[in-house]
Amino acid sequence: MLWQFQKERPELLRTVELIKSHPQFLTLRVLAENKIAVMEDFMLVDILYTFLRLNVDPHDSLVQQLVSEAWLRLDKFPMASLSKFAICLKDQHLKRSPLMGRIASIVDQKLSSIDDARVLSVLMMCISFLVSPRLRDALINKASHFLDTMDPSDYNNARRVVQFLHYVKYNYQPLLEKCNQILLRNISKMDAKTIRVLIGLYEFMQFNQCTFRLAAKRRLIELTDSSTDPISFTKLFVTLAPMASLETRERLENTALLLADELSALEAMEMAETLAEIQSRNLSLLNKIGSVIQKNIHVYKPMELFKITQALYLLHYKNPKLITTLRNISINFLQRSVLPYEVTMLTRVLSMLPCARFKDIVMSRVDAVATQCNLGELSIISLAVAKWVRNDPSYCHNTLNKYGRLLQTLNRCRHKRLQKADKLDLMLKELKFSSGDWFEEKLLEETIVTLQRMMDQINWTNVKDLAVLLTRMNHLCPPLMDRISSVVIQDIDKIHHSAIYPTLRPFSLLNYDSPQADQLYKACIQRFTPHISSFEPYMLVMLGHSLALADYFPEVLIKEIFSINFLGKLDSQLETEPDAINMWVRKRLMELNRAVCLECPEFQVPWFHEHYCQKLLKKGNGMVSPVYQQIHQMLGEVLGGSHFVRIGAVSPYFYTIDFECKLDKHLQPLPYSDQATLHISDTKKLYWERKSVEHSREDLPPGAQRVAVDFLDSKCFCRHSHHMKGYTLIRKRHLEILGYRVVQVGNVNEADFTRHHIYLNMRLNIISVFFIADPTF
Repeated sequence: MLWQFQKERPELLRTVELIKSHPQFLTLRVLAENKIAVMEDFMLVDILYTFLRLNVDPHDSLVQQLVSEAWLRLDKFPMASLSKFAICLKDQHLKRSPLMGRIASIVDQKLSSIDDARVLSVLMMCISFLVSPRLRDALINKASHFLDTMDPSDYNNARRVVQFLHYVKYNYQPLLEKCNQILLRNISKMDAKTIRVLIGLYEFMQFNQCTFRLAAKRRLIELTDSSTDPISFTKLFVTLAPMASLETRERLENTALLLADELSALEAMEMAETLAEIQSRNLSLLNKIGSVIQKNIHVYKPMELFKITQALYLLHYKNPKLITTLRNISINFLQRSVLPYEVTMLTRVLSMLPCARFKDIVMSRVDAVATQCNLGELSIISLAVAKWVRNDPSYCHNTLNKYGRLLQTLNRCRHKRLQKADKLDLMLKELKFSSGDWFEEKLLEETIVTLQRMMDQINWTNVKDLAVLLTRMNHLCPPLMDRISSVVIQDIDKIHHSAIYPTLRPFSLLNYDSPQADQLYKACIQRFTPHISSFEPYMLVMLGHSLALADYFPEVLIKEIFSINFLGKLDSQLETEPDAINMWVRKRLMELNRAVCLECPEFQVPWFHEHYCQKLLKKGNGMVSPVYQQIHQMLGEVLGGSHFVRIGAVSPYFYTIDFECKLDKHLQPLPYSDQATLHISDTKKLYWERKSVEHSREDLPPGAQRVAVDFLDSKCFCRHSHHMKGYTLIRKRHLEILGYRVVQVGNVNEADFTRHHIYLNMRLNIISVFFIADPTF
């Protein structure tokens, strides 16, 4: 009864601590402990659940006795009591205990007898860390049936199923979509905390739901006026701020400034993370949050220190005292830590802090856990150590050998882990969060060899993750690509339509024309076409763009993307997305619009990005690198003067061309009437006058032609290869449609220019032959 009274009150008005401190509460606990043996099964579990809700310590003898007695009776419990007991174990952080394992075994045996959606969803959430793939699939099938038949107004069951899928790291799209529909219908009942949890789960599982985010945004705005305490406001701020308009963000920041002094340690950490996410420049708020963090700095755990440091690093926060304290605490944690993931995160923390000397004892901790680290952790540590060596000149003479040996140790661990790898799914999981070019560059070939060794394990369940990895590695491996192609064609009906885009992306991005290319693309197009209306708007744009790179333009898809209704939905969605995604998607939409106008005029899609491209052009700084200055000078010498070549020319549909020349019908260069002029900035950098790239397009005499000379850097090619990527080829294709003769000079970059100066002169002389002497060259 005491708990029922508390349960009916809002959380902030509960008086649990007063109950705990009352002298009669101790009497009640002693009485309960004495009566354990005569309690009914359901009463035993209810008493345990209630005392835990009243914040009795899990190590209290009462709780220990209740758990022990429940273990003895476990096999006799009805499923409702079993699910409540599972919650009690989860609350005591026993989710991986043998006792929870026994509950998972009972669920496996009696699954068919469970007839209550709440009981099932609670058990799924509690035993999720211990289920086998077979039991996981059985639970998913059972939950899917319940979601079809249960009362849709009880959204907590759907929420728990989403949590289960998150815990087992299984993005089963059909079940996620069912849960999302139920959650959408009930979003008006949710508080900020629940919405925050759900959006976090969706983001982690990469389940992009525009409709849910828009509904969540509306609901959170409704809750703004009632969220006046630090707890509820923090949940509101961290959820709403990243998707809010500038005006709403400013209002939220003003409220946060008033409540900042009342924030707890964890609330301050969450606020700092959100301020970094929205790239806030509110120095007053940031200083207040920094003060709260500094006041509570000794209560944070290693992972929390990592989150704080990363947020402050991204915010360019300058507070020497706090930074020094963070560094010292991180080093102390690192010296004591024995967990590989903790050592990894703390090493990354130290790499973000200025003047963070890597003490010998800290190096020894990294060295001690290196053999236990997975591939992703080895990557993070290696990048952190390499950054230290690169950025601190004082290491060059005295300690370079120590760091060099440590990097070699990490490298050997990676070699051994790759050589011993025999499970593709496990390897893909480890590589999922690997980051940075250093990791893949050092052992790229061995990683590819290992993947090829396990090629027979590629199937429809992991083909998407493998495709994502190959895209990120930026390396073309035909045998792996051919295997992906075969699996997709064979099992296309088993692959969820939302997985088509990431699966096809390496084929279009890396410009791989597999022997089964036509069959592959046709199978994928047929698979997603019936589901076009269920795609998230921006994912459909990305899919259309990826297909365009490969020269595929499905009419149904193109007509859908460029419909007024769809573009309106896309605008609404992008309002809730971070600025980086917003800009990325809008640029891809422009590129798709350009591709359709140039390659599929029969679709009659208008070019509506003129103003957008003009704005992008004005934002460009127009700076000319020393390499391009010298190339411009040499081209001028080849053609007879700098007025015969234009640098940074802009084509119709806004392709920026490195160098443009005009040749008459006799292949002689033609001068430009409005030659660009140079300006030198205050920092002594060279800029072209802006009007030189916004010039009106001059008409050509009969028989004359334009020549576009593009110098390609390493980004235009697959890694460790001269194979051009899809972006480079579609650019060439479009410029040729626009009437240009395109000359592409490969792998030129500023760092190599001096070394390759003679080679470049030779290439330019060859180009001059092409321009002036031999049109068939």
